[in-house]
Amino acid sequence: MSASDDTSAKPGKFRMRDIVEDSRVALMLALGFACGLPILLVFSTLSAWLATAGIQRTSIGLLSYVSFAYSLKFLWAPVIDRLDLPVLARWLGRRRAWMVAAQVVVAVGLLGMSQGDPANNLSFMVICALVTAFASATQDIVVDGWRIDSAPTERQGVMLGAYQLGYAVARAFAGAGALYIAQGAGWSAAYGAMALLMLVGLVGALAAPRQDPVPVAGERRSVADTLRIAVVEPFRDLMRRKGARLVLILALIMLYRLPDIISGVMAQPFYIEQGFSLTEIANVTKIYGVIIGIVGALAGGFAVLRFGLQPTLIAGGIAAAASNLMFSWLAVSGHDTTLFVASISIDNFAGNFAGTALIAYMSSLTSSAFVATQYALLSSLYALPGKFVGGFSGYMVDYFGYAQFFAVSAGIGIPVAVLCLALSALGEGKDAGSGEAVSPPEEEAIAAKA
Repeated sequence: MSASDDTSAKPGKFRMRDIVEDSRVALMLALGFACGLPILLVFSTLSAWLATAGIQRTSIGLLSYVSFAYSLKFLWAPVIDRLDLPVLARWLGRRRAWMVAAQVVVAVGLLGMSQGDPANNLSFMVICALVTAFASATQDIVVDGWRIDSAPTERQGVMLGAYQLGYAVARAFAGAGALYIAQGAGWSAAYGAMALLMLVGLVGALAAPRQDPVPVAGERRSVADTLRIAVVEPFRDLMRRKGARLVLILALIMLYRLPDIISGVMAQPFYIEQGFSLTEIANVTKIYGVIIGIVGALAGGFAVLRFGLQPTLIAGGIAAAASNLMFSWLAVSGHDTTLFVASISIDNFAGNFAGTALIAYMSSLTSSAFVATQYALLSSLYALPGKFVGGFSGYMVDYFGYAQFFAVSAGIGIPVAVLCLALSALGEGKDAGSGEAVSPPEEEAIAAKA
């Protein structure tokens, strides 16, 4: 039975009693929490810390390059999947050994950041952030592998739903929670507390049943062969099915969330420079904004079902880009709490609406033989241009100013709309997707300004 034939295989379809009935689901809550915790701490939360420490915008923008680890993790995933860690693998098994090692390194990296002083030694913070991001991305690889190996297909939707719930809870801790602690006790205490919370994932990893990949008899693949199977063949399949249209498709994917990603790098420094306190930022962006984002995501899913994928994709792309104009207005107005709330409301609703449309579109591009690998490649590809350009966002703000910076980013919605219309004329995006259960792209790119 395929995932499309069984609603239980879709993400988020699980009951609370599943946690009691199946210990693996409870473990996925803990592991999802551990995966969700570090990503904001090396991205938007770190940007807030650097801004309050008086670090230049240009440096904050360049530091966002540490998030490349999440988009490039498929490059070392075959190595993680094939090699055993010395000693530790013998005690825990390959999956759990890598999991525990990655979690320990994440905790150490966060502890290192908690002892750092960005105003006086920014390079130390950069090193700690890089170590944390690399270990966090490695943890994502291993947890996904353990989830797939530990449960049959019909239980994958339940497992993924639990993972996403744990991830969302961790996002609240790493976002709002860290800002609350920083406001009252300082950034060192905030990051120290986040490092301590990695114990949740460590307990989950140690309690997880030993579940290692089953070797295929008579088959020994080199890392190069594994990369060819994992990357080259899925991409070749896309080229065979889409032909010359693939150029337009990839251009749309790379541009679709570009306005949100590049503006998201400067979001936290912008809020702080507008005079909003860490508590105000936490309340509006990390609590209220997340709720509005969920509503937007649900509205996007409804729109795909009610109006079709292509109209939803066009509307989402235009709305998400245009929502940046609200921040231009806020930049001109200064410290205005009502306008701040309105900006976050429109931006988070539109951004998550568009994110749902993009997930559905990328899912529709996959073939049944390469669902997971093709989706992983596409979801990595869509964030790469934004992350690259986002590194220069500090220079852009220094040159344009915040008002023009957000307005320029909104203008990217014009080529997005043109590409959507061109692909619609070519018959692309008529269907809502393959129906397979896939994970959404990394949170830091989907809801960058939250």
